[in-house]
Parts: sequence; C-alpha cells; structure tokens
Amino acid sequence: MTRSIVVAALAAVMLSGCATVIKGTSQNIAITTPPADGANCILSSKEGNWTVVSPGIVHVEKSEEDVLVKCTKQGYLDATATIPSDFQGWTIGNVLLGGVIGIGVDAASGAMNEYPNSFAIPMTPVSPAPQQK
Repeated sequence: MTRSIVVAALAAVMLSGCATVIKGTSQNIAITTPPADGANCILSSKEGNWTVVSPGIVHVEKSEEDVLVKCTKQGYLDATATIPSDFQGWTIGNVLLGGVIGIGVDAASGAMNEYPNSFAIPMTPVSPAPQQK
C-alpha cells in the first residue's frame, strides 16, 4: 500500500509542470491610462476577454499570445495597445524535474509565459473645437 502511494505521488510530480505549480496559469496586470482615470478597457486574447476600469487590476489567463487592449473614455481618443507575452526561460529546468511532459504541461497551460505586472495605455484628449473670432 505504501509503495502504491509513493508511486502515485511520484507520477503526479512527473506529470505536472513546474511553472504551472510555482507561477500558475494566470496573473494580475495593473492597467493605467495616463492622463485619464476611469477609462473602460477591454483586454482580449485566445484565452478570453477581460474588462477593467483604469486604474485597475485585471486577472488574465497566461498564454504565449500577446493580449490586445482597447480603452475608451469620453473626451479622449480610443487607445489600443498590445501587452507582450514573455517566455520565462527558467521553465526549461522542467527537463530535470518533470521531463518533456512537464514542459508540455507548462506550454499548454501558458505557465511558461508571463505578462508585465503593470501596463500603461496612454490616452490622448480630443482636441477642443477652435474658437471663432
């Protein structure tokens, strides 16, 4: 019985990705829209769509795909940006702990990628109408 538990525990470790366990498959990103507060932002990737009012924190699913952002606020031009996904090289260490299966789990879950913890999407005020003389 004890041997079965040890084998099952070892298999669970070998079948899970290290980054998936350590860093998780999702993360928070703090969004700002200088100089405007209160902008409505929609973030989207193949993992889903998320909304946040700036300044605010949004919880997103990690992926190797960049996240597209569109922010709107009355009195400002719409602003768009791309939040880059960054490959975390340390996850290659999974070859030692989880083998190829561990890397596969991390790649499939997005855990081997990470977004910046904060991201600014600058907004431009709409130009006021010229004054008539």
